[in-house]
Amino acid sequence: MPGGERRCPGCGCRLSRYNPDTSCASCARTAPAAPSPVPVVPDGVWQDPRVLDALRAGDFGRLSRRIRHLATLRQQDLADLTGLSQSFLSLLESGTRRLTNIDKVAAFLDGVSAPADLVAVHLPGRMPPTRLADSTDDSGATDPSLPWTAHRMVMALTDAVEGPTMERRNFLTATGLALTAYIHHWSTAETEPLERAVAGARIPDSLLDHLQATTDHLRLMDASDGSGALADLGKAHLNVLLRLLRQGSYREATGRRLAAITADTAAQTGWFTFDSGHPVAAQRYLLGALRAAHAGADVRLGAGALSYLAIHGYSTGRPRDAVIAARAAREKIRHLDAPALHAMLLTRQARGHAKLGERQAALKALGQAAEHCSRGRSEHDPHWLYWMQDGEIHSQAGSCHLDLGEPAPALDSLVRAREAHNPAEARTRALIMSRAAIAHIRNGDLEAGCTTAHDALTLAERLRSARLRDHLEDIAEELAPYRDTPPARDLTERVIATLPLTEGRT
Repeated sequence: MPGGERRCPGCGCRLSRYNPDTSCASCARTAPAAPSPVPVVPDGVWQDPRVLDALRAGDFGRLSRRIRHLATLRQQDLADLTGLSQSFLSLLESGTRRLTNIDKVAAFLDGVSAPADLVAVHLPGRMPPTRLADSTDDSGATDPSLPWTAHRMVMALTDAVEGPTMERRNFLTATGLALTAYIHHWSTAETEPLERAVAGARIPDSLLDHLQATTDHLRLMDASDGSGALADLGKAHLNVLLRLLRQGSYREATGRRLAAITADTAAQTGWFTFDSGHPVAAQRYLLGALRAAHAGADVRLGAGALSYLAIHGYSTGRPRDAVIAARAAREKIRHLDAPALHAMLLTRQARGHAKLGERQAALKALGQAAEHCSRGRSEHDPHWLYWMQDGEIHSQAGSCHLDLGEPAPALDSLVRAREAHNPAEARTRALIMSRAAIAHIRNGDLEAGCTTAHDALTLAERLRSARLRDHLEDIAEELAPYRDTPPARDLTERVIATLPLTEGRT
């Protein structure tokens, strides 16, 4: 055999000197294809300013496009990494679809290897449960990715009551991905035992009954008078509950019920604080309430906290957060026969859609809410949702139509809401009438708008509510084109005089 002769390792035939490969053409055709390289997202991608901007904004379509551009990936490559379909990614990048499902958000971020220090959304590890009395770790009260222990729940609510400690003074409002992280971990984190054994008498059921009754009474006061001074009362009551959690003696069942009452009280105090004009402080209470609801193993209270977070979102310029929070709560209670709770969450979702201009989605959610509400209450509906009835559906429908630029149907819904609501709930009636006044004005009926606004102002003069104040300011803005007419001028002067009276203070 000549020294320079080459042979195919597959079949042994002599290779042509013109064949640069190591196998003959026949063997090369039948050989198994070499595995394609596994797509990866380089670490340097996460230093790109456009990637960081998209991540902060929760714009996953823009984030997907930018990651693919920097990493030279196809949509199919990203689909392989994230588990999302290529067709879905195509719609996501075009803006036709949005990524809002919590589990899919987590899968997407995990697939593209988003650093943990940029976003806390990842599947939680399972940690051995610890009892409240055994835990001394003072870190992580605001980090949802750490185990959801009772100790961290107490820490988070203590920070809310006392204001952030020096170590946590840079607390920021949880929005977008950060809020999604809280929701995800509330839904998936393991619930630990909750009991505390110390010397002395155990917490009796009669004391728990009294504590729950106090929370219920504060809730009724809010509906009639507004939240003005109630934030301080709620804070004081929450302090008592936290002291019992830290220092009391209780077994598992009592600990769960104590945590549930704490969740209810924290959510109400967050609501009082929000209605008093302090949205950042309010969110600390609401996120703490989510932790307490988890410790109390009560998904209904968790859904209630998320409903307040939804209001917080669509009222502070983040309506997408409202949709995410309401959908997550609905998903968690999907197997629970609680029509009033489902209806309430759907109205919150509808408000978020309306603020986003998503008319069909808003109307669909409102229709589903009305269907649930028509079924009446079930034994599984929480007692604190006594106010969910037809009047609330009409009220939220009116607000949705206003946000969608449809004053005529808004007015029709708000008139029905006013007729259906309890006259004793002064703050609610004032809010409905203020929205109806705006609907009248936008519908071209200035006289009816002014008359309705004066009725709202008569109630507002004895209420303290930042939300009501915002509505009155909206009325003043609507009157601007008519400021030279006597009715508009008189009403504007009265609005200006009434605004200081509605200031919510804590």
